[in-house]
Amino acid sequence: MLKKQLLIISNLYSFALTTLSLVKVNDKLPSIENSDKVYHAIAYFIFMILWYYTFYFKFKLKKNKALLLAFIASVSFGILMEILQGVLTKTRQSDVNDVIANTIGVILALLMLILLKKRDVK
Repeated sequence: MLKKQLLIISNLYSFALTTLSLVKVNDKLPSIENSDKVYHAIAYFIFMILWYYTFYFKFKLKKNKALLLAFIASVSFGILMEILQGVLTKTRQSDVNDVIANTIGVILALLMLILLKKRDVK
């Protein structure tokens, strides 16, 4: 059942992430120094996982191709969101450290998926 809804879930998550990236966010989240970087990493970790499973189950891509496509899409999406923050908004700004945090989340998801893939082979 969930596999059938993956495309919808991934698109809704992408829309929510886009919205949160481009609108003014109330700064009520815990304010530990650089804690927003942890939020970025977690958000893009989830993004990568969702799109990997969407490409794999919904579009029937082979695991390696789904991993590569999800990785490229996730990193590109993170970079695009940072560029759009600088171009489209007055309350948000582009930050290379956010791109790094996004990419770290994507890489962690990639590593986890690779480890799970190797476990499935054995």
